[in-house]
Amino acid sequence: MEPSQTHRELETNHKAVMKPSYFYPLLGFVVPTVVIGFGFVIPKSCIAGINDLTIGFAITVASACVTYWVGLRTQHEGQTIAPS
Repeated sequence: MEPSQTHRELETNHKAVMKPSYFYPLLGFVVPTVVIGFGFVIPKSCIAGINDLTIGFAITVASACVTYWVGLRTQHEGQTIAPS
């Protein structure tokens, strides 16, 4: 068996690792958005309180998180690492 063939077999038998550092950009978006939106803007506006608009804002932020995660999964699909 060739060394390159063995390496390919190792690559296909292991899943890619999702590192916590991949989610730092998402946190850099979500934390300020939630703090500014729910902490400063919404309470001082005409939409203060729990209503359709604040729920819509929360769902938009949650949807951005899901979209980011799906994008990461799509990017790492097919990428694998060999065991150390």
